[in-house]
Amino acid sequence: MSGIILKTVIDVARLRGPCRIIESLFMSLSEHVIPGTTTLKLNDYCEKFIEKNRAKPALKGYNNFPSAACISVNHVAAHGVPGDYLVREGDIVSIDVAVQKNGWCGDGAWTYIAGGSRDPDKTRLVKAAWQATCAGIRLSRAGLRFGDLGAVISEKAGEYGCRVIKDFTGHGIGQDLHEEPKVLHFGEPQTGQPIVAGMVFTIEPILSLGEDSLKVLDDGWTQVTRDGSLTAQFEQTIAVFGNRNEVLTMSQLRMEDYPEYPPF
Repeated sequence: MSGIILKTVIDVARLRGPCRIIESLFMSLSEHVIPGTTTLKLNDYCEKFIEKNRAKPALKGYNNFPSAACISVNHVAAHGVPGDYLVREGDIVSIDVAVQKNGWCGDGAWTYIAGGSRDPDKTRLVKAAWQATCAGIRLSRAGLRFGDLGAVISEKAGEYGCRVIKDFTGHGIGQDLHEEPKVLHFGEPQTGQPIVAGMVFTIEPILSLGEDSLKVLDDGWTQVTRDGSLTAQFEQTIAVFGNRNEVLTMSQLRMEDYPEYPPF
């Protein structure tokens, strides 16, 4: 438990504020992730939405990151820097945002297919990323271990012929954006750190249709798959209580109502 800051019920209540802003943002973004827009326009929309809700985009300036959102398209696995890229029909667009409000942070990511898509591989990838994330959330309960949720995430990804990119982990969150513990999206059952009441952390597996090896582009941020494989990601912030958990970034809809494919 070294370094892990357990949260009280009052702390969790404070965390709901930034997390619900993220949820509302993702619900509204489906109307904006459309062919013809640019990733910079999407970033500007995210920033204005957050500020309109009297909060701050926690990613902007974090380790000198230049934007309010990471926007990763197709083979960009993470940390995509928004710019003049013109979104095309069928592009896979993953948007990662973090929000700070009243000294507390929330973190989330969502994947959209611009204009919809009938491509079976893209549908399979998004379905796998969603179901793998949900499977990990279901095992984010006191009395289990982080190896349990890591194992079920990688197993679900494998059922769809996808791979978890192991370079990235979930993390604890609270008054700081990144806290202990690290949350691996792979592992062995009944191993790893015990999950206990009071923990608040993110689950955020990035899945690839091909290899999981990455390279960083010249901007020093954007990480892409070396073989050009498509990627997708969902991220949720979860609070653990004694006999249940709560998905703080999904309060208006029930995850159980969307077992196969994500809403909005």
